[in-house]
Amino acid sequence: MLEINLSGLKLKSPLILASGILGVSFSSMKRVIDAGAGAITTKSIGPNSRKGYKNPSIIEIYSGTFINAVGLGNPGIDNFLSEINEIKKYKFPLIVSVFGATNKEYLDVALKAEEAGANAIEINISCPHAEVASIGIDKDLTFEIVKFLKKKLNIPLFVKLNPNVTNLNEIALAAEKGGADAVVAINTLTAMAIDVNTKRPILSHGSGGLSGKAIHPIAIKKVYDLYKILKIPIIGCGGIDSWQDVVEFFLVGASAVQIGTALYLGVDLITEINEGMVKYLKSNDYKSINDIKGLTHQFKTQEVPDFD
Repeated sequence: MLEINLSGLKLKSPLILASGILGVSFSSMKRVIDAGAGAITTKSIGPNSRKGYKNPSIIEIYSGTFINAVGLGNPGIDNFLSEINEIKKYKFPLIVSVFGATNKEYLDVALKAEEAGANAIEINISCPHAEVASIGIDKDLTFEIVKFLKKKLNIPLFVKLNPNVTNLNEIALAAEKGGADAVVAINTLTAMAIDVNTKRPILSHGSGGLSGKAIHPIAIKKVYDLYKILKIPIIGCGGIDSWQDVVEFFLVGASAVQIGTALYLGVDLITEINEGMVKYLKSNDYKSINDIKGLTHQFKTQEVPDFD
């Protein structure tokens, strides 16, 4: 009931591990697989090792809502190849998230990941506390990098969208026009928290990205809007910690979802969500999760009345 086909990738569950959470080592990724995820998205990997920002780099500001500024710390693609090789022994759908300082660096990392066995590439052009965000706020730069990468890659290319823009629709359309196989909506929202006693930002970097429950309604609205204009699949991401959240994403048009922040509760949450989705589908006489995709769009919302 939960099986989906995402741009040619066959997943046993629509739940995908989001980038940046538990996706840096084979052991942690294997735990997510065993819990029932349909695919893994790795932590964003660059051309070289990178330490990232000093602690504090993540804080919980409300229940289930965090601000983080990790700074794209990663081991570098050459050191990460062994982790890809290990996970691929299980013939499990693996999406490698990549970034770089130039289009060529993005390509170099992506090609190495593809050669090592990645099933898809997700490009991070939207991290709100790193330089890559400058790409994802510009439709022309987004189009150019997607088109450039698609010419060389033989596996699906996903684009993680930056919600910190005035018009997300035009960025998503640029990604689709460039040849993206799917978009991920959304990345974290730029945010900041201040310690009133020290009068300084709590995070060492100052600002960071807001994730978790607080951004869920925002992500739902973004997917709802994108579904109206895109022909390619949308992977919903933002604030999932229950089966109801996943169903909500599908109802507004998502073809799959990513879960990240909520896994601080433990990977068993993935198992619970899968079980909840199956019960929901059976109780509503649906044969597949795909049967509910976009159903919310059948209902008209109230229009703003004209002024006399």
